[in-house]
Amino acid sequence: MKILIIDDDAGLRKSLSLILGDAGYEVVQAEDGEQGLATAREQSPDVILCDVRMPKLGGLEFLEAYRSEGGTALILVMTAYGGLDLAMEAMKKGAYDYIPKPFGSDDVLLIVRKAEEREQLRREVGRLRQEVRADARFGEIVVGSPAMREATDVVRKVAPYSSSVLITGSSGTGKELVARMLHRESSRADQAFIPVNCGGVPEQLLESEFFGFLRGAFTGADRDKEGLFEAAHRGTLFLDEVGELPGALQVKMLRALQEGEVRRIGATSMTQVDVRIIAATNRDLEDAVEKGEFRKDLYYRLAVVPIHLPQLRSRREEIPQLANHLLLRHSARLGVHVDGIDPAAMEVLLAYAWPGNIRELENVLERALVLTESKTICLDDLPEAVRRPAPDGPGLSVDGDDLSVKKHGARLERHLIQLALDRTGGNKTQAADLLELSPRALRYKIQEYGIG
Repeated sequence: MKILIIDDDAGLRKSLSLILGDAGYEVVQAEDGEQGLATAREQSPDVILCDVRMPKLGGLEFLEAYRSEGGTALILVMTAYGGLDLAMEAMKKGAYDYIPKPFGSDDVLLIVRKAEEREQLRREVGRLRQEVRADARFGEIVVGSPAMREATDVVRKVAPYSSSVLITGSSGTGKELVARMLHRESSRADQAFIPVNCGGVPEQLLESEFFGFLRGAFTGADRDKEGLFEAAHRGTLFLDEVGELPGALQVKMLRALQEGEVRRIGATSMTQVDVRIIAATNRDLEDAVEKGEFRKDLYYRLAVVPIHLPQLRSRREEIPQLANHLLLRHSARLGVHVDGIDPAAMEVLLAYAWPGNIRELENVLERALVLTESKTICLDDLPEAVRRPAPDGPGLSVDGDDLSVKKHGARLERHLIQLALDRTGGNKTQAADLLELSPRALRYKIQEYGIG
């Protein structure tokens, strides 16, 4: 452990250096507060012994300056008889303890060793906090495949910066979890994280939702309302399903990102905003750009750092860990205790294609938890679509005498929705037209079936 001695008495510095050096400590010296500050910057001591009364820069002034620079060493102030009030003042300003002069070698070593134990404890607590943060960082995201390790490595690197991030991947792969992790690991973590589903807000309301409005700006505007950009000021705005933004709003979104300012509907002046944008989509935006459905300049503004999340079927090695993680979480929430998943059931989970990705796995396990009558999730607790998937897609085979219209009707509906989404390249509006459903009904069924 390194100790810095700051005192204008050369004899005292020498005596302390001998006492502490013989006890195995590394010792550096400074003759006043100004020199002490410079030495502390260069040497990064663990403990500082500092006299209260010194020329140029006294002990209290040194303490304030050192702490203001971010210094973290434990500080022990030394004071002669009659200087107890100064010592107490120093402790109020952040000193760890004080040593009254004159003192013997045993007095010094006792208090320094106490400080050493305190410093070791502080470091251990810091290390444990780091481990807890590391565990929490990926607590909801299982990382067990090369593709996911690559994705989370990018998250670690980009999180501290304010660069825009575009997260791509099929529905149910965990895009919002990654977005929240990016926010949590950033310098904006103590500010707002505002998520918005760009495909879930009626087109005529999108502008007022994003940019806000003034009272009287239109019929029904009976009060001022801040938009999502203002609500996310100094924080993060998460644009889920960003590929669903209509063209007119894409133009205004681009200006907000480029200029860092927005204008409420009905306002004549701009409002400055400091917002980090994280966007997510299950569409191929590059293809949408080529087709003229998405602005190229907005795409490049959003995709400064792209992160792709692979489908669950391409990272099957994560399924056992992910399934057990989800089981623990939902069993605690539902108050249903199970000991795990039966090997035969796990084999089926590993074999299934999971078109709805993690969201579908989560739904299957929650259903199993509610229905199970044993202490483990068994094969019979899993839905038939998972136990016996159709060879050409979910839901088209009929097994034996099982002619339930309700059961097979749901499986057929899911299959048709998946076909419509595949045929339209993920465009929900066009898919809804093919299926003769309203876009709202289609979104509900996509969520219900966990369709990717």
